[in-house]
Amino acid sequence: MKKNEILKISEIFFSIQGEGPLIGYPSFFIRLFGCNLNCTWCDTPYAKGNNSYKEVKISEIINFWEKNYSDIPYITITGGEPLLQRSVYTLIAKLLKEKTVIVLETNGSINLSKVPKCVIKVMDLKTPSSGMEKYNLYQNLKYLNKKDAVKFVIKDKKDFEFSIEIVKKFQIFYYTQVFFSPVSPFLEPKILAEWVLDTKLPIRFQVQLHKVLGLK
Repeated sequence: MKKNEILKISEIFFSIQGEGPLIGYPSFFIRLFGCNLNCTWCDTPYAKGNNSYKEVKISEIINFWEKNYSDIPYITITGGEPLLQRSVYTLIAKLLKEKTVIVLETNGSINLSKVPKCVIKVMDLKTPSSGMEKYNLYQNLKYLNKKDAVKFVIKDKKDFEFSIEIVKKFQIFYYTQVFFSPVSPFLEPKILAEWVLDTKLPIRFQVQLHKVLGLK
């Protein structure tokens, strides 16, 4: 079996998309294993490090989707950091042939030039509380358009002010969507919502809907 036909998988599941441009849609999730960052407030630590994973053929993943969820075109590829595995590009190419709508959730530290334009890219820009902001790859912004999004995960006022500064510096509103999310349980959602309102900027406030609903 060729290496580009196998992926290290943390989990595969079906749920409501809880954030980003397709929030609320039933979606098929493929969580790839492994991450090159170590955010202090990471909410998926089980998808990296010494935790368990399975090596799965890409054909098996697609067959599973076709058999169980083919009426749902929305597929989210997430992690960990999915772009660490080169085989993800094979997965994307084959899923696009199936006429699916792909969301790629990435931590923003890996070059996006090889990701097809039609893929909905949700890219993090890390805030100071994550401890990972030095890995933000700002040149990736040129690969985003109006269907895509930049996400800032915010723990405190310092994170918020940093995020506003970055949004203005790179004029992100002009070419893509901007989402601000609170870090649970450290920042009350209402407080972040009030900060967003005070800016009078077109920031999309969000909470993780799936967690509000008690879903994966």
